[in-house]
Amino acid sequence: MTHDTMSAPRHGIIKNRKAKQTDRLRPGGRQGTADDLRTPEEKKEVNAMTITKTVRDNTLTVALEGRLDTVTTPELDAELKNSLDGVETLIFDLEKLKYMSSAGLRVLLLTQKRMMKQGQMKIIHVGETIMEIFEVTGFSGFLTIE
Repeated sequence: MTHDTMSAPRHGIIKNRKAKQTDRLRPGGRQGTADDLRTPEEKKEVNAMTITKTVRDNTLTVALEGRLDTVTTPELDAELKNSLDGVETLIFDLEKLKYMSSAGLRVLLLTQKRMMKQGQMKIIHVGETIMEIFEVTGFSGFLTIE
């Protein structure tokens, strides 16, 4: 459903336009996005991450799917703390990871430090978006990315 609204471009001229589906009013009448009106269940779906662990000998492969952000990093952090004992090689498969925040980078950094004491850590199947994050933050300089 669309409504006629008035918008003010930067140059000051007001013109009519149809409201986009993402144009919503927040409480108090401020304009927001569709995310502001999502239910907690819908927001959880958007922020979902799937962690798949595979162990072979002393190698643990952790495949991440979805978003690694402030909502999902505690889950990954807990999984890693419970899984790294005796692991000599840790492989992160990021093929299906769509987004990583600074919280996700922090978990990788702390895990890298731990793995340097007990073995090695590699990151494989890095998509273009995640690789750009690694490059901009300088993480590509010290992570082993294949």
